[in-house]
Amino acid sequence: MSGGADRDHIQGAMRRKRDNLIFTAALLALLTLSCTHGTIFSDNHKMEEEIWSMYEPADYACAVTDTASTYDIRFSLRTSTDYPYRNIYLFVITSFPSGTTVTDTLHVMVADGQGRWLGRGAGDLRDLTIPYKSNVWFPEAGDYSFRVIHGMRDTLLKGVHDLGIKITLREEQVK
Repeated sequence: MSGGADRDHIQGAMRRKRDNLIFTAALLALLTLSCTHGTIFSDNHKMEEEIWSMYEPADYACAVTDTASTYDIRFSLRTSTDYPYRNIYLFVITSFPSGTTVTDTLHVMVADGQGRWLGRGAGDLRDLTIPYKSNVWFPEAGDYSFRVIHGMRDTLLKGVHDLGIKITLREEQVK
């Protein structure tokens, strides 16, 4: 009889493992969907050898079809503690489907007055979220492009790993 009891015990353990695996997969899928819900565009521009050249802008292209909703646009800047400044200037050139362009200048603090790095991170890497536009709408359907150029005095800016952009629906519009 011990053979049948062992088989039932093994089959029960296998069922529990399968059920745990299914539960974990479903939870992971739910978390993945909830994190991206409302995001219409997200892209990341990696700098070669952690050096951002003034002559190599971060370029992003996004197709917009919904001109009635409002959006938030954010950048994410990842630097190392080798970044030599407390701040960074960013020139953001937005091109509309009609060919119209708008240029904005962002002054972003990367470290505070005491030299403490802002943003999140561990070790020598820091991630900083930069709000760009909030509660905006796209007046034209079509392809928009965003070109970001650093506006620092150094042509080659050391310690910059990457720059990302994320466009999301306003929170109250996400269902």
